[in-house]
Amino acid sequence: MKSLILLTILAALAVAILCYESHESMESYEIGPFINRRNANTFISPQQRWRAKAQERIRERSKPAYEINREACDDFRLCERYAMVYGYNAAYNRYFRERRGAK
Repeated sequence: MKSLILLTILAALAVAILCYESHESMESYEIGPFINRRNANTFISPQQRWRAKAQERIRERSKPAYEINREACDDFRLCERYAMVYGYNAAYNRYFRERRGAK
């Protein structure tokens, strides 16, 4: 009998926890949850936007060799599958270095 009462209390507690309506789920019912199109980019100043674009260009030009090798391997499905097992460096060496004759 005690175990039945304990089981009922635990079940009621579990139902109360699982059915709790948190405040986060009510966010979609707010009046204006999104920014309109005109004000969408106003939180970043034009100077910050220009600086971010310049930094992205610098990063693209000065990529490390392993990143270039990984991108080359990602475009080739066999190399990508081999990389999942042995790593990108081994996959690049197997599929691309041997083709050029370099060891």
